Amino acid sequence: MHQSVQFPKTSTGIEGLDEITNGGFPKGRPILICGSAGCGKTLFGIQFLVNGIKEQNEPGVFISFEESTADLTFNVLSLGFDLRKLQAENKLRIDHIRIERSEIQETGEYDLEGLFIRLDHAIKTVGAKRVVLDTIESLFSGMDNETLLRSEIRRLFQWLREKGVTAIITGERGEKSLTRQGLEEYVSDCVLLLDFRVIDQIATRRLRIVKYRGSTHGTNEYPFLIDESGISVIPITSLKLNYKTSTRIVSTGVPSLDVLFDGGGVYEGSSSLVTGTAGTAKTILAGHFAAGSGQRQERVLFFSFEESPDQLIRNMLSIGVDLRPFIDAGLLLIHASRPTLQGLEMHLLLFHKLMKEFDPRTVIVDPISSLVSVGSPLEVKAMLVRLMDSLKLKKINCLFTALIGQGGDAGNDPMVDTVSSLADNWFYLKNEVEGGRRQRMLSIVKSRGMEHYNDFIPFSITREGIKIASTQSHSRSKQTNGK
Repeated sequence: MHQSVQFPKTSTGIEGLDEITNGGFPKGRPILICGSAGCGKTLFGIQFLVNGIKEQNEPGVFISFEESTADLTFNVLSLGFDLRKLQAENKLRIDHIRIERSEIQETGEYDLEGLFIRLDHAIKTVGAKRVVLDTIESLFSGMDNETLLRSEIRRLFQWLREKGVTAIITGERGEKSLTRQGLEEYVSDCVLLLDFRVIDQIATRRLRIVKYRGSTHGTNEYPFLIDESGISVIPITSLKLNYKTSTRIVSTGVPSLDVLFDGGGVYEGSSSLVTGTAGTAKTILAGHFAAGSGQRQERVLFFSFEESPDQLIRNMLSIGVDLRPFIDAGLLLIHASRPTLQGLEMHLLLFHKLMKEFDPRTVIVDPISSLVSVGSPLEVKAMLVRLMDSLKLKKINCLFTALIGQGGDAGNDPMVDTVSSLADNWFYLKNEVEGGRRQRMLSIVKSRGMEHYNDFIPFSITREGIKIASTQSHSRSKQTNGK
């Protein structure tokens, strides 16, 4: 019987990247990271070394051919990387090698022996297991002899293999090849291509694994984020429909709404969609949902695309829903930003990052219709599919609000059409005007696996929040959705 051999790997410690590479970079092999200026190559190298020291107890060496040690140390300090401390602990060695083209006299005897001596000394000084060379173009900037250059590149990569260190070599992207010399990509065991592109005035960084000898890996382009915590990468491939479901019932946060479900609420880990025209109380229902989770002592992550946290808190307080105690207790985190701040995939990346940091049991996005400003309905749907799959896998309750056109026909609204089939529960809100008076109406369009009230029912907004009319004064019709 054939038995697969596990390829030895070294964890990068970079969020999402180990998942894409099925465990990390090839252990004891050279890895090439290439891309244009400003795409994050140097930061990838620094984070790889720092994570190795902190998480794997693997000392590292960083050889810079461009930035001085002082500049490099200062530039990454804002990301929480204290390189001075790691150097003082003899876990990290940073060496700046300045190469002047005018000082290089090319002869047949020119080689990299000087670099090998300094690098070998640095490795032995800290007992390094990881090495970063940044960047390879600067190292060979003074060599015009192409035959000699290619020979020395091969020798450099072979020398690193013989030392048994996991080495990252960064390189600038060439015009017709991944690198300027065009050889490094062939002698590397693993090649990552970083890209920094701007589409419709929205900038997005992306990563792609071009090759990985001896290992399977993700082949798509993956967005990555650089923030105050460093680099985060989130795979964008959809998950399989193999998540477990729960039979536990949780409250919507509105007791008079809970009674419209035979279970007295919605299933734990289900996804709910609230649609309606402007002014139909979508955000108010979302606020109730957040408060209901807080009352169960469950953490809530609230993404607001239209209101600041202070405005949301003030508005909910006017109807008797006080979110402040949940914020003070660390049970509610409101993240507010404009959708146009970044692209759809970067929003997805941020969702994942905050969910990992905050570990919520409920996630609210208000409203998802705002995301159409940075992507088509089809692109928004693709993003929400990935988000909903992740939430369901972790049995996280989620609620999304969506604004529909003033015509009020949810069935013909392209935004609703993209997400309504994904949601387990669908609440449709509308305003009717009779005799000069406005009457708010609510309908449970569907609730998968749960018998529920099927007609439109009036509701009002009071100083104690949403109040739904008693079903006893209306025809009691029910419907079961068992999709």
